[in-house]
Amino acid sequence: MRLAIFDVDGTLIRGKSTEKRFFGWLLRHGYLGPRQWLSAAFFVPRWLPRFGRHVFRKNKAYLNGLPASLVADAARQFVAAMPDSDWNQPLLAALARHKENGDLVVLLSGTLQPVLDRLTDRFGADGCVGTECSVEQGRYTALPPIRHPFHEEKAALLSSICATHGVAAAEVIAYGDSRFDIPLLSKVGRPIAVCPDRKLAAWARAKGPVM
Repeated sequence: MRLAIFDVDGTLIRGKSTEKRFFGWLLRHGYLGPRQWLSAAFFVPRWLPRFGRHVFRKNKAYLNGLPASLVADAARQFVAAMPDSDWNQPLLAALARHKENGDLVVLLSGTLQPVLDRLTDRFGADGCVGTECSVEQGRYTALPPIRHPFHEEKAALLSSICATHGVAAAEVIAYGDSRFDIPLLSKVGRPIAVCPDRKLAAWARAKGPVM
């Protein structure tokens, strides 16, 4: 049995990131008010010294104060409304082949966990690891995420995913589209670059196939 790890944004899903789409969905449906906007604005100067140029990627404070149950329900509606035209069909076919061959399929992405949970159901994956945000007394806080699978952090999660499923890293096939996926792709037995950016394309020409 092998383990196939799929990135989501730019890999399984084309165009804008799922988080940007979900943010827009929350905004259009009236979920985001002054508290959420102010929290997101103050997050940047508060955490810039720690996160530097990645501070905007770490900023999930627009969820501050929202009930976790409400966000989970919003994520369900959001994913249900996503059209099939958003999917990268060759990658969905690759995912289906892995399932047919008896491989385990895990989505590993910086996508918010409630959204990734629903995408896992829709794609028929076996599990997922996404961005876990801080929740206190059932509501999201303005703190940085507890877990954020991005760049080196995504690579660091590989060991725990392999341990959970009893698979060695040499038996892992991983799909990614960005230079930020290189640390993860460097650790697996079969890395596959999907519509790669320039830096990943250069790396992949020497290391692995490109889809």
